[in-house]
Amino acid sequence: MRVLIIDDSQTIRRTAHTLLTKEGHHVVTAVDGFDALAKIPDVRPEIIFVDIMMPRLDGYQTCALIKNNSKFKTIPVVMLSSKDGLFDRAKGRIVGSDQYITKPFSKEELLGSIETLVH
Repeated sequence: MRVLIIDDSQTIRRTAHTLLTKEGHHVVTAVDGFDALAKIPDVRPEIIFVDIMMPRLDGYQTCALIKNNSKFKTIPVVMLSSKDGLFDRAKGRIVGSDQYITKPFSKEELLGSIETLVH
């Protein structure tokens, strides 16, 4: 399984990378939306986890750009946020996210998203 993790926090990227690699997934990380958008055509991820709060291009903008691209719109996008607000969840849905996970996340949450969203 090819997984893309987009987060400006090195700790979050490293944690998710370690958890998912141990489960046999091929994990690529990106530091922000621009970095991610440059990597998606080469990596061809089967699922994308994206942080909401990032500099330059936030998670909502990144998700919207992915979902508005005919080549990538079928890739499931999971929003990651330290906020567990209704507004943030609703905004995530509006831009096309498939799921929303509150940080800190568990290995089970990440794997559950992969199992649920990737057929």
